[in-house]
This record gives sequence, C-alpha cells and structure tokens, in this order.
Amino acid sequence: MSFMSRMACAAALALSTAVPAFAQEGSLTISIGFGPTAEVPDPRASYNGWMSNQTGVTETLMGIDYDMNLYPRLAEGIEQSSPTTWRVTLREGVTFHDGSPVTAQAVIDAIAPISNEEHPGHNARVAKLLDLAGMSTDSDNVVVFETNSPNAAFPWTLSEPAIAILGAPSDAFPINATGPFVFKEAVPEQLYRVEANADYRLGTPGLEEVRVVVANNPATAALAFEAGEVDLVINYPETDFDRIKETGAQGFSAPTARLYFYTVNAKSGPMANPLIRQAVSYAIDRDGIVQAALSGVGGVPAGTVYPDGKGWAADIPATYDPAKAEEFLAEAGAVKDGGTWMLDGAPLEIDIVTYSSRAALPPTAELTQAFLSAIGVKANITVGEWGASNDAIAAGEADLFLQAWVTTPQGDPGAVLETLLKSDGGSNSGGYANARMDELLEQGRLTFEHDARKAIYDEVQQIIAAEAAMIPVFHVSQTNVGVPGLSGYQVHPTETYWVTHETKLTE
Repeated sequence: MSFMSRMACAAALALSTAVPAFAQEGSLTISIGFGPTAEVPDPRASYNGWMSNQTGVTETLMGIDYDMNLYPRLAEGIEQSSPTTWRVTLREGVTFHDGSPVTAQAVIDAIAPISNEEHPGHNARVAKLLDLAGMSTDSDNVVVFETNSPNAAFPWTLSEPAIAILGAPSDAFPINATGPFVFKEAVPEQLYRVEANADYRLGTPGLEEVRVVVANNPATAALAFEAGEVDLVINYPETDFDRIKETGAQGFSAPTARLYFYTVNAKSGPMANPLIRQAVSYAIDRDGIVQAALSGVGGVPAGTVYPDGKGWAADIPATYDPAKAEEFLAEAGAVKDGGTWMLDGAPLEIDIVTYSSRAALPPTAELTQAFLSAIGVKANITVGEWGASNDAIAAGEADLFLQAWVTTPQGDPGAVLETLLKSDGGSNSGGYANARMDELLEQGRLTFEHDARKAIYDEVQQIIAAEAAMIPVFHVSQTNVGVPGLSGYQVHPTETYWVTHETKLTE
C-alpha cells in the first residue's frame, strides 16, 4: 500500500472611521509586517518561499490542507520503495508560467540548487531537512529521491515552501513557477507584486493582481486599512479586532501552529541554571497574558510546544504558581532580601529581548516583566529587530529572547525542534544542549509508525518542560482583517497559504 493511501491538514486603536465599501477592482492589497529581501527573491533561499507560496506564485510537490493533512499538490502521489527511497509521480499536463512542461528532470533541476553552496538558491536549513543522497528520473514524470538515512518526515518536507518547483528563469519570468499568479516585481522591504496566470490549470484566478505592502508596525497597518489603502491585514492587532469588525470589516481568525515562546540563554547568566528557568516559567501567568495582550481573542495559554488539535500536543498544563517559582529560586541558591531575590550577592536581574513586528510581542515581554517583579526578580526589556535580538542571545548579552514561530510549518513535529533545540541546530541561539534530546530528535526522523513517533515527541516535550529548555507562553490564533467584498480566503494553520485561484474581491 502506498504512503499516500495510508495518510488521513498592543493597545487598542481608538479609531472610528468606516471601512471602505470597495477596493480597486481586480486588485487585492495585503499588508504584512515583513517584505521581500531582493528585487527577485529566489523562493528557495532563506524564507523567500513563504511569500511566493502565500501569493500563489510558487507551488510545491506536496501541500498541507486546512486540517493539517498532507496531500499531493504538483505530485500525483508519493510512494516509499525502501527505507531511504521515495518515488514521486508528477501530475500530467502541468506547465511553468512560460509554457514549458514540468518534467521529472525539471523538478531535479529546481531542487538541486538548494544543496549547492555556490547557488543563490542555496538553503542550508532546507538541505538539512531533505538530507538527499541523490535524485534521478524513472520516466518523464517520476522523480526518485534517495535520502542518506531513513526519514519519516520526508513527504512532509516536500510541502516546505522553499522547495518550490521552478523552471528556467527569463526576463519575462524571473521566477518561472506553476501557480495561479505570476511574479512581476519586488521592492526590497516594501512591495511584492504578482499578476494572474490566465492559463492556470485549475481555472482562471479571480483576481487580476495581488500586491503585498510592508508595514513594520501593526498599528500602521491598521490605520492604512481604515484609510482604504489596503484590503487585507495579516496579523491585525488583537486588541482592536472586535472593534474593527463592528465597522463592517471581515474578521478572519483561526488557531495556527504559531507559538510565542522564550528562547533561553542556556550557556551563561542566570538562565543557564535550569532551576531559575523553571522559576521564570512558573512565574508567568499565561492566561493573564492572553487576556491582556491578545484581548482574549488571539490565542490560548501554552504549556507545551504544539497546540491542541494539531496531532502532536503532549498533556502538559500551562501552570502559573508564583510560590513554586520562589521555591525553585531558593533551590537554585538565591536568597530573598527585603523583597528582592539575590544571587551570588547581587540582585537577580533577567534581560529580555524581543522585536516589534508582531503586535503582541512587546506587551507580552512587559507582562512577563511585571510577573517577575511580583516575586522580587527584576527584568529589563530591549525591543529591537529580530536579528539583533537573536544576536544578543547568541552572544550571551541577554537571558531571554521572546519570539514567535510556526512549530509545524511542514505539518511534521520534528523540523522546528531540531533547529531550535538540537545541539547543532541552526537556530539554537541559546546554546541548549541535551544528549537525550538529540537522541530523541534523531529517533523521530527514523521512526515511521505514527504512535511510536507520537511517543518520541511526547518525551521531547516532557524534557522541554522539565528543564525549561524553552518557555512556551501561548499558541496564537492569527487575527486578520479584510474588506467586506473579500471571498475565497481563510487563515491557514501553517500561515504559508494566503490566496488561491478562487480568491476574489467584489464590491
């Protein structure tokens, strides 16, 4: 039986202007907090593929549906013929934007640069996910993938937006892909514009054009929406979500796999002590944060990495217990003096870094600061860019880094934890290391039976909780706002899909 046949997908804004009744006919303008990185962002490099996938330019061999199930996309099917061999059969009749056919060799030519350090499409993160020993054709429409070791996540990996299937580029089609929209231009950190692919195999798109514009501050995006300058805001401020819907706007909200969490500096400073990490975790009132920073509409408290209902959550409660937090501090050797916890003869201070492109991040850090203060621990907050915050943790200049990641972007539980918490993980900026964790994450890749994999990732999450290897805060429900005439759009749990050929905008 084939693999596919066994598978079953921050303050409130005091605005009162009316939402515009219509937007430019045939054109959809989306506001988002980040933008393209180049004039022609290669979808395979970095995270460029997210935007090309979200805007309907690129497509992948496999996809993730709205129930987090894996399905064949450009592939017709996938079959495992040995522990390290996967055969992908392509759909017939699929063409690139320039009209050339999508063949097995074209797929190989598209994917090979991901592992080539000399190519602009190189992506070390994705090359590690693929772990390819080789690729070959078995006909014009069958690609054979050989992996270096057994990898249960491989079919899911083929849904990664960076593994975009591309044809040869040209001046007319610098990103020569297969989706319902054709890439037209990008202005770094400002604009990404696409136009309809009239020959799309599933039907003519309902939009002539999609424009993605960048607003680094969510409040700025909200103002632009009310001024009629944009039609859809991704990550609309949660504190204003109920109010804006009362003006006639459409509210789109659904749980996602995005987790707001603290990366801990496990190499130096107070957070290198697991007891102090535990104390911080118990001191955080996650429900209070959800109610205050998200107005109760944008998420649920998180005791573990994966959200309920997505298949991988362990039964670990989000516990708030200030008394227990103080017990951990005492066990760590801290002494309370006049209401202030002292460690090694000096007041215990914790430096928190975060960034502002997501509205809930700064208030979450501020509330954490207040909860720590309530038990006698001083916390300092620096709000900057993501890169600067990540560098601060990596350099040992901060103790906690509040960030937000989709934990199952390919629908599989292993990839994100491997990069965040494995000893050699590419995004393990806090330097956490645990031999058992490394072993389990390796086993997760090598184990194909679902229940056995679930047990492995349950143990991983138990280690995370026991050592506060990272500190989950809440699982977010993405809150987006659109104009009344927008249809054919919904929030996807991986956040990597926005528009399809069925998305429309009418008066």
